[in-house]
Amino acid sequence: MAVDLHIHSTISDGTLTPRQIVQVAQEKGLTAIAIADHDVVAGVEPAMQAARGSGLRVIPAVEISTEYHGSEVHLLGYFIDIESPSLLEKLQQIREARRQRARQIVQKLNKLGMGITVEDVAAQTGQGSTGRPHIAAALVKAGYVSTSQEAFARYLTPGRPAYVPRYRLSPSEAVHEIIQAGGLAVLAHPGIDNAEKYIDELREEGLGGLEAYHTHHSDAQTRRFLQLADKLGLLVTGGTDSHGPGGPSPVEIGSVYVSDEYAAGLLAWAKEHQRA
Repeated sequence: MAVDLHIHSTISDGTLTPRQIVQVAQEKGLTAIAIADHDVVAGVEPAMQAARGSGLRVIPAVEISTEYHGSEVHLLGYFIDIESPSLLEKLQQIREARRQRARQIVQKLNKLGMGITVEDVAAQTGQGSTGRPHIAAALVKAGYVSTSQEAFARYLTPGRPAYVPRYRLSPSEAVHEIIQAGGLAVLAHPGIDNAEKYIDELREEGLGGLEAYHTHHSDAQTRRFLQLADKLGLLVTGGTDSHGPGGPSPVEIGSVYVSDEYAAGLLAWAKEHQRA
């Protein structure tokens, strides 16, 4: 069972469309993937349609960025109802905050002498959720930087001249929204967010899993989170967090190993909760 349960598409800040992701996953012989775009679920249905009739399963998912005590904490929601009115309303609020942030970043870039517009960014965004990668793409297209990686390094990361923080839910609010939508709430890449200290508190709120396998987790971190999940009775997930070949840190889909037993455990949870 080869799976990748954390992939971003062009619907948020990835560089492959949902259909292209499905094609890559099929070429690699994966059996299950999750399109977990930032604060938007519009990529799930196109991926499901593209995979229909094949041996590839597309798990409905979302990644919600939150903030707690000044730290960024990401929650993954699996097997969510992508038509949940409550979830869609909350995600819409978050996306609107993203658009406002993009306008502020563009204003800062303009003051730095770069003549891109909000419309230029929108042309890179398409129908999805506006993010910094879209601003980076607009800078590349306008010739102000050579690559998206350069745009992030020079202008778009914390401490750089065009960076703007944005509105986020609290982790507990995100867990609540995921559960309300019938999903399983999973703490994303705790090893890179330094979020391990919040696990007990979030577990009391209904957290159901840990993303132990991740591109940027060391082997020691993966072992640590596997042990912690077993101790706390949490499910284990994993994935590449791939944003496609043109992302800030290109990662190949399917390149992170996830043990069969944990992938099977996630599917068993879905069957038990009638989300299969």
